[in-house]
Amino acid sequence: MTATLSATKTATPTADRKGDAAPLVGRAMPRVEDAALLTGVARYADDLPVRPGTLHAAVLRSPHAHAELLGIDTAAALAVPGVAAVVTGADARRLASPFLVGVRAPMEHWCLATDRVRHVGEPVAVVLADSRYLAEDALDRIAVRYRPLPPVTSIAQALDDGSEPLHPAVGSNLVNSRSFRYGDPEAAFARAARSVAVEVEYPRNSCTPMECFVVLADYDAAEDAYEVLSNFSGPFAVHPVMARALNVPGSRLRLKTPPHSGGSFGNKQAVFPYVVLMGLCARVAGRPVKWVEDRLEHLMAATSATARRMRIEAAVEPDGRVLALRMEQTEDCGAYLRAPEPASLYRNHGNLTGAYDIPNLAVTNRIVVTNKTPTGLNRGFGGGQLYYGLERLMNRVAAELGLDPLDVIRRNLVAADAMPYRTASGGTLDSGDYCATLEQAVRDGALDALKARRAALRAEGRLYGIGYAAVVEPSISNMGYITTVLTAEERRKAGPKNGAQATASVAVDPTGGVSVAVASAPQGQGHRTVLAQVVADVFGLRFEDIRVNTDLDTGKDAWSIASGNYSSRFAGAVAGAAQVAATRLRGRMAELVAGQLNCRAEDVRFAGGRVFSEANPDNGLSFSRVAAAGHWSPGTLPDGEEAALRETAFWTPEPLKAPTDADHINSSACYGFIFDFCGVEIDRTTGALRIDRYVTMHDAGRLLNPLLVEGQILGGFAHAVGTALYEEYAYGDDGRFLSGTFADYLVPTACEVPVPVILHRESPSPVTPLGAKGVGEGNCMSTPVCLANAVADALSGVAAGEVPSLPLTPAKLAALIHPPEPPRPASAAGSAAPPPAAVKGGRGLTGEGSREVPATPEQVWAILLDPRELAALLPGCEALDLAGPNAYRAEVVVGIGPVRGRYTAEVALSDLDPPNALTLTGSGSSALGSGSGTGYVTLERTATGTRVTYRYGASVGGKVAAVGGRMLDSASRLLIGQFFEKLVARAGGPAAPAKPPSLLARLLRLLGIAR
Repeated sequence: MTATLSATKTATPTADRKGDAAPLVGRAMPRVEDAALLTGVARYADDLPVRPGTLHAAVLRSPHAHAELLGIDTAAALAVPGVAAVVTGADARRLASPFLVGVRAPMEHWCLATDRVRHVGEPVAVVLADSRYLAEDALDRIAVRYRPLPPVTSIAQALDDGSEPLHPAVGSNLVNSRSFRYGDPEAAFARAARSVAVEVEYPRNSCTPMECFVVLADYDAAEDAYEVLSNFSGPFAVHPVMARALNVPGSRLRLKTPPHSGGSFGNKQAVFPYVVLMGLCARVAGRPVKWVEDRLEHLMAATSATARRMRIEAAVEPDGRVLALRMEQTEDCGAYLRAPEPASLYRNHGNLTGAYDIPNLAVTNRIVVTNKTPTGLNRGFGGGQLYYGLERLMNRVAAELGLDPLDVIRRNLVAADAMPYRTASGGTLDSGDYCATLEQAVRDGALDALKARRAALRAEGRLYGIGYAAVVEPSISNMGYITTVLTAEERRKAGPKNGAQATASVAVDPTGGVSVAVASAPQGQGHRTVLAQVVADVFGLRFEDIRVNTDLDTGKDAWSIASGNYSSRFAGAVAGAAQVAATRLRGRMAELVAGQLNCRAEDVRFAGGRVFSEANPDNGLSFSRVAAAGHWSPGTLPDGEEAALRETAFWTPEPLKAPTDADHINSSACYGFIFDFCGVEIDRTTGALRIDRYVTMHDAGRLLNPLLVEGQILGGFAHAVGTALYEEYAYGDDGRFLSGTFADYLVPTACEVPVPVILHRESPSPVTPLGAKGVGEGNCMSTPVCLANAVADALSGVAAGEVPSLPLTPAKLAALIHPPEPPRPASAAGSAAPPPAAVKGGRGLTGEGSREVPATPEQVWAILLDPRELAALLPGCEALDLAGPNAYRAEVVVGIGPVRGRYTAEVALSDLDPPNALTLTGSGSSALGSGSGTGYVTLERTATGTRVTYRYGASVGGKVAAVGGRMLDSASRLLIGQFFEKLVARAGGPAAPAKPPSLLARLLRLLGIAR
């Protein structure tokens, strides 16, 4: 079915406006940003000009998940014409420092690998050349020697005392563990009627913005200073981390952002190690450096959401009332604890009990490292992980007690008269009526009709379920929440951390034009539109009279370490700071003009482009004349008064304090409320899930621009559908990354994302200047678990409500619906040969087949054992030298999609049974990865020649493996086909008949797999 959008709008005046029907804040106004974006004139980082002599960088990345770095030979790469320098870990040790780590553990993370590599894709070296093409070509010439180490690829393995430590100085892959106790959870569990528990695992996923990372870096040797432009999104608390890694004070790292950014959703925070890396490269080369990340690099090695294993138990009464919770959360942060981690684990510490009135809480938080890409900010970071456990638990409580899940939610919600409500762990839920919001959603979202639809479809034998989720959405993070990972004593030594400072500057020019600058880089939120609405209302001006600049330059703009675009800060903090700055500037202008209007400053009004006395509206001046006075005639200003030309506001929410000695922390300034419900149907045969109806109700405080709010909700919902149903970071047993393209990392398109019903209720926050709260991340917290609860309901009759791990793919759901399939019968062809098996780990490839060759088995055998003939048969083989009896060393160029590399391969023939059978084994390596495999070949005499039957198993890793299974499978079939076509031709057979290329063949050619 097609859902519809529904939104409420409340416009609350922010200033008197003469001759204008309504204030701008609260109106659904289209974005002014869209004209530039849609006409192609927006200026992204890659569009900006570079200085003459700028070098282009290409990054050599580790093909191994875990290995000692034994040596790097860069001589051949440096000899390539156009290559200016090759930067390695030795340069990093000489000129840089490791990054700061957020826990007290002796681990080092450098911008380049120095002693060992700890995840596939970790930067090992950088080639700097006159063009990106030359730099990429030179990567093949770098020879790196590795000694592979046992990988750690799961939370369970990381917690095993016998696992190989990623950081030997730590001695364990459990790098931090803290326990917290709030209230009296032991007593609550003792008196409760029963306890209910769930264990869940939340997987890694990412954000996939349209624009990947871009860095332009320059080094000024005379000043020992760096100037870097990048699409870094913040938080700028990482600025001192970058400066320290470059061994300069913060004042000597000038960081700039471009006018536009192609999305972030948190990911652009993770560009900061490359800011340091490219700064180092510029210093080594003595020239500016530009680096643009490609999609394969981004998926493989940029960042991802944390994986979390969670056990959560509730002490419950017979009516479903929850008295206490016990939580065990184990967070997989990847190979390094990269700033700002462990943010994902602690961001929601103040709202661990969600929207529920649960006074007793016991929590154990563990942080482990694994041989996977480091994690970082990801839309809703930490919230999806928390609520997946909490809301699955509430659903399980209802199932085990035989209650309606909606009634369990109702009985546990925080009451309206308890607001502001202090949670067990110290959060302050600032405003809202959660129960009324839920009831409005049930009524306006037509839940009764959805229940009737479920009953009707179930009567037809169909699998249909309804799911619910109730969550609070934190916004404007307290900078001190991450320090909760430290003990109280450690925090006292480090000094207090708290607050959430936002910065905005408002200025008037001599003609009365108003400009606004904020320290927040937009990635689609509509900064320019909303800020113009806010400031125009303050001054009583037209929307078009306000000019907003969102570029940021730390060398000249006002900013703080809390600056940046993250943690749903914009509406509440950034727009609020702009309102504060504009109001202060308006107050100064009122002071200056009050004498001319013969009234008190507090009686001066701004509206309709005029400044006038409230008592006598005709007694006024134009806004432009008042604004011009400070520029053109400062001598006419009253004694002791400064010209009202510019005002900068640094605003931080008062409720945000440092953690207490008892580890209470109000981890965010304000908290929205979301209640979702949905209906889903699961195909009984295929397991495919279809979202039939989805209703999402939001209380995000005051809505500054309802149109933009709905855009944010739609985007967050689409992101969450991907997390729940499609997107998954896949790794082999040895840690090799296997989903490096959108062929395997499945991002939903508009065709897969239904339009939800969006409902609103407004409970303005008493904390923020405009009453606004965050709204863009919430569905990433609520939607995955809402869909999972619906699946549990749908499968309650066939799988006891069991829910597989995310994503909820058809294969996983079908496995719950149907009994296991019987094993595949052995093939008659080639039954004498052992079954093919891919090498453990990496991207596994298996296959089998046969071809008729117009030659006797003896002739075919002779061809296969002749080195010159074999070299001519192998696709991409440029050289084949005899290395021993039936053993060869080959140079092979292989291209898979966007990846092409030169491999040095060792090939051997064994188990020779002339002219009937042989075994072919091989392994190869290059700068792009490694591969190995085994093939079994039998020759059977036929009436017209020989039937060659083959079975093979292979494994590839590194960048080649990351292009995805679909491309590799297609490429392997194509290469085998080329081998047999050449064999038929060598044996004197006819050429294959010409025929038009198929659609697949044309697609493979476009991808570079076929010619």
